[in-house]
Amino acid sequence: MKLIKQFYIFSVLLVIGLSSCGDYLDIVPDKTQELDLLFERKEAAYKALATCYHYLPQQDGVYSTHVFASDELTTPIQQETPGVELMRGKQNSTQPLLSFWSGYYAHGRSQTSLFNAIRDCNIFIENIERVRDMSDQEKQEWKAEVSFLKAYYHFLLLTQYGPIPIIDSNLPISADVEAVRVKREKVDDVFSYIVSTIDKAIPNLPERISSGNDLGRVDRVIAASIKARVLLYSASPLFNGNSEYYESFVNKDGTKFFNTTYNAEKWHLAAEAAKQAIDMANSAGLSLYEYNDLVPTFDSLNYLNDEVKHLYNYRYMFTEKWNNELIWGNSSPVDNGEWWTLQAASMMIKPNTAAAGAWQWVSPTLEIAETFYTANGLPIDEDLSFPYASRYGIVIIPDSEKYHAQAGEVTAKLHLNREARFYASIGFDRGKNRTWGELWNLKMRKGEIHGRRANTNDYVITGYVLKKICHPQSEGDAYEKLKTYAWPIIRLADLYLMYAEALNEYSGPSVEVYNALNLIRERSGVPTVETAWSNGALAKTVNKHTSKEGLRDIIRQERMIELCFEGQRLYDIKRWKLGEKYFNKPVNGWSVDESAINKFYTVKAVGQRSFITPRDYLFPIELDEMNINSNLVQNPGW
Repeated sequence: MKLIKQFYIFSVLLVIGLSSCGDYLDIVPDKTQELDLLFERKEAAYKALATCYHYLPQQDGVYSTHVFASDELTTPIQQETPGVELMRGKQNSTQPLLSFWSGYYAHGRSQTSLFNAIRDCNIFIENIERVRDMSDQEKQEWKAEVSFLKAYYHFLLLTQYGPIPIIDSNLPISADVEAVRVKREKVDDVFSYIVSTIDKAIPNLPERISSGNDLGRVDRVIAASIKARVLLYSASPLFNGNSEYYESFVNKDGTKFFNTTYNAEKWHLAAEAAKQAIDMANSAGLSLYEYNDLVPTFDSLNYLNDEVKHLYNYRYMFTEKWNNELIWGNSSPVDNGEWWTLQAASMMIKPNTAAAGAWQWVSPTLEIAETFYTANGLPIDEDLSFPYASRYGIVIIPDSEKYHAQAGEVTAKLHLNREARFYASIGFDRGKNRTWGELWNLKMRKGEIHGRRANTNDYVITGYVLKKICHPQSEGDAYEKLKTYAWPIIRLADLYLMYAEALNEYSGPSVEVYNALNLIRERSGVPTVETAWSNGALAKTVNKHTSKEGLRDIIRQERMIELCFEGQRLYDIKRWKLGEKYFNKPVNGWSVDESAINKFYTVKAVGQRSFITPRDYLFPIELDEMNINSNLVQNPGW
């Protein structure tokens, strides 16, 4: 496969001594003789460059993704992943789950400590000038790429741990023990360092990489977009004036790690950065994705009507390779089934076929199913026309729902009159699923063709199937039959949402905020914010969008819908300080062990999320790391 995987393949096979398997802050360079060879020629230096990229966390693996660590997806307890364990309150400081600080390994896929990544980035930056057969411009571009990656790795560490050491350069071999025992820096200083490093890198990056085997390498649009995300986090409640949780969180010298005084100007900086990134993206030809291809044969339509087009707009936005909405993405090779991809584990098993690569045990939660809007663009508890009080009751599916569900069959009221993103993301009993290049009529009750057919561990425990991340043409009986695509690290819709959020927090509701939201809503056939919330006959809270507080709720829900299952929700909810609201309650689904209609449509707790404030807002530093470095201070509660 081409694309970014080719760029990574060097690092998969790289045995050169750049990467360290030692302690997390093994920042004293070793193997200096090998460095001479590594940076002698461009070909060898390219492998070092690929190594710096290889540390990027992979979110498409079942056992490496952070998607499970929020309230979006779950699995049977026999199949629980590190993310599900984290969601169930099993995080610990002895061997932390999904740790960027120490790294982790799970079922064939590993994530090396991001401090090792930073160390290798520093080695690259310090030595790239020595390469003989490269032009000065090439050296500056490569150095800028790696400088950005170094900043990004600092940011990922900050999102998990808050205050972290800043490793801007590697220590000399002569460094004493105390110098190696680095200290955690103030959160604001870390944010400033990340932003300034990105700013210095941007002028030397290419404007946009849009073709060839270099797809996925960093350019100006990517760097500006990630800078906007960094500044959004800096302005958010967890990091901006959080005296509630971190007033007494101090370093060993008594210095506060968090500036507990709120600064509204941080939102202004975030809004400006998001707008700048949007303008750069638009100038480079990026736009929100729309499906403009032929109608797939499985829908048997003579033309692509609006209702189906809105489904395709959202479904293919995620799965069409390197489309014009994707700002930055990455992918990884599938190695004969050793790495279980999220798509493979979500693919439904086709009856009467082998299931070599499909287990069908990744399931969206009832909570996320209820997050999507109604067809009127309102939350289900805010739409006066939606039967919210009886939403779990059953109803005969009318012909008007024929593109989403099976007319004449019975399903829950919750599943009808919903927006297109719901139908493009979640499969439900008596719904329709575009998969395997076919249009399936889902029958999800126990004993039925798509339901739990025996007492196995491979089943969807909530009664919902994940559709969004599965390409409609993928086949789930072998890995090589899965359609591949780059997992989105950031896409244009995210920038619009960041801009709307930051601008509303800084100056309140405005046409600019509405327009940013409406671009996303209209792509999926959702009525505009003003239309939905100004209609007194439909909206329970009329004109909610006209106050900063009301619009804040709308923006947050819009973000949770648009970016669902993409790995953003865990850190969004944390930065909003809403962990207890979303992550400390039962995980619900339908009663999938029942075959009778009324019994199947009974809500059942299938698990429990756990969240302790303030402990779970930050990950724990592994105890071994604390023992190695006496200058480190553990995060509160751990």
